[in-house]
Parts: sequence; C-alpha cells; structure tokens
Amino acid sequence: MKLVLQLVLWVVIAALGYLLFNAIWGEVKFNEVKEARYSAAIKNMRDLRQAQLAHKTVTGTYQKDFDKLVRFIDTAEFTITQRRDTTVLDEEKTKRFRVDTFKEIVVVDTLGTRPVKDSLFKGSDRYKTMINVPIEGIDAKYTMDAGQIEKSNTMYPVFLISVKKDVLLADQPKDYVAKEKQIVSVDGVNGDALTVGSMETINTNGNWPKSYGAND
Repeated sequence: MKLVLQLVLWVVIAALGYLLFNAIWGEVKFNEVKEARYSAAIKNMRDLRQAQLAHKTVTGTYQKDFDKLVRFIDTAEFTITQRRDTTVLDEEKTKRFRVDTFKEIVVVDTLGTRPVKDSLFKGSDRYKTMINVPIEGIDAKYTMDAGQIEKSNTMYPVFLISVKKDVLLADQPKDYVAKEKQIVSVDGVNGDALTVGSMETINTNGNWPKSYGAND
C-alpha cells in the first residue's frame, strides 16, 4: 500500500509539474507573439503619426480620411525656410528721440520647397498601405479620427490612431488576451488598445513604452 501511495504521489507531482511548465511556457510564447505584433503595428502607427504631423504643418489641420492623407503625401510640399537675425532702423524711436535708433528683428527667408513624400518616406511607397495592420493572417485597418477641441477659448486640431489588442491577438488564448487588456505597467502597453494621439487632449504621443520605439 505504501508503494502504491508513493507511485500515486509521484504521478500527481509529475502531472502538476507538467501543467505548471505548460502554463509558464504558454505565457512565454504568448509574450513573444505579443511583442512581435506590437512592434510591427507600432511601425505603421509611427508612419501614420508622421503623416498627420506633416499634414498639420502644411495645412494647419489633421486628416481623418486615409485616402485624402495619401493624396496629400503624393502632392504636398514643405516650405524650406531659414531664420536669421538682423538690425533695422526703428523709425518710431528715431522720430521720438531725433537720433538714429536701431532694433533687432528675425527675418525668415524662403529657400525653396521639398516634397512631403521624399522628406518622410525617402522613395518608399509604404505610406499607401500604412493604414493596414501589418500582421499576417489579420485583415484589419487602424481606426483613424481627427477634429478639433476647445481649450482656453481656442480651437486646437487633434487626431487619434488606434488598434484594439483583441485585433492584434485575435488567434491567441483568450485568458492571456483578457489579462493583457487589463495590464498597468511602466514597461507595457496599458489599456485595451495601442493608440497614438488623442481626441480629448492635445497629445501626439503613443501609449507604448520606448522599448518598442520612440513614442513622441
């Protein structure tokens, strides 16, 4: 009887060890998949942010329509300027004091223009498909919005680009995904989605840690 109990105990220990190993290994594999997919998704989100910032620089607003954003990249140009300090006659003070008086001013010279497409993407046409989530087997697009918010009686342009973690991890174990959506950590992506920008505050940052790349 003692031998039988020992055998049963060893079987139970082995079974528990196997289950524990699978649980740990499963989470390790999940984290590897998650980090690879987040990295791929964030690359496109950074491109989208750069395109939005360029649109605001040229037009003063952000763009919510992706097709229009692509047309902007294809056709728009940055104005290249140069700022320089110079000294000019201050006519008002000269008249008041009856002696030549000078003041320093900043002059902005226009040097030319440069296509937005060349400045941001340097010969690549990846901007035409950057709205697509770049993960094999996942047919989805980023959600993109733009508009204005009021602050101190002034209207400011804002934008938001996002993709749900459920989309990025659709084929992963549901319990791991549910846990990931609840994460609160300085080295993780908090919340249920990857986002850059905001429709509620003046913010163009991403919500991912810098281990995934620059978020501002």
